Amino acid sequence: MRCVIARFPFDLVKSEVQAAMKGIKPEPITGESVVISRRTYPVKQVGEVITRQDRRDFSASEVTRALTRLGFTCRPVPAPAPVVEASPLETASAMLGTPARN
Repeated sequence: MRCVIARFPFDLVKSEVQAAMKGIKPEPITGESVVISRRTYPVKQVGEVITRQDRRDFSASEVTRALTRLGFTCRPVPAPAPVVEASPLETASAMLGTPARN
């Protein structure tokens, strides 16, 4: 499949992408990710390997679009955990601590 990443055309084939990523250890996921051969990689890491370009030269959405068209499963940025705010009473109670037991 022909696609353009960072203004350069690439002819990508699913099996070639899988072969290129074989033996490469996935980095920690901080943004968008893609599943390749039962491993989850950051999209930028895969883009760097298959294009041989610096990660700053392309966006994650360019690589995600290309990998999705090849049939890979791409995942969006994980949603942050909801922050539960304590009530003023709970905050004051936490600041005072628990009473000593005699």
